[in-house]
Amino acid sequence: MRKHLIAASLALLATLPAFAGEHVYDITGKTYQSECASCHIAYPPQLLPAESWRKLMAGLAKHFGTDASVDDRIATELTRFLEQNAGGRRNAADPAAAAAPPRISTTPWFIREHRKIATSQWQSKTIGSAANCSACHSRADNGDYS
Repeated sequence: MRKHLIAASLALLATLPAFAGEHVYDITGKTYQSECASCHIAYPPQLLPAESWRKLMAGLAKHFGTDASVDDRIATELTRFLEQNAGGRRNAADPAAAAAPPRISTTPWFIREHRKIATSQWQSKTIGSAANCSACHSRADNGDYS
């Protein structure tokens, strides 16, 4: 019996690498970090399709109630980084979200991933909103949402 328990435990541990990096994203763009992450967490570009990032970048003067305008050179660099790393691969946001406003928390992917979280939890003082990823994902600032 003990042999079977040990074998089962080892088999389970062998599957962990398949899950370990499942929600880890590249957010290493230097300009992206210096510009976007200076005000909020650097949301993984993979969570929105390229069209949503283009919409977001075109509306920086009214960026979720704040003027986040940057000069043209920086805007071009940011847009290029976001487009090159946009969703469309496994675990990325649903491409249908391109038609919607560029808000990660309203994408079908985000809703599916967070379906078990009650509305009251999002509105608690410790979380505040679905945009506060770090409230639950302690390594979100490093792109790790595991």
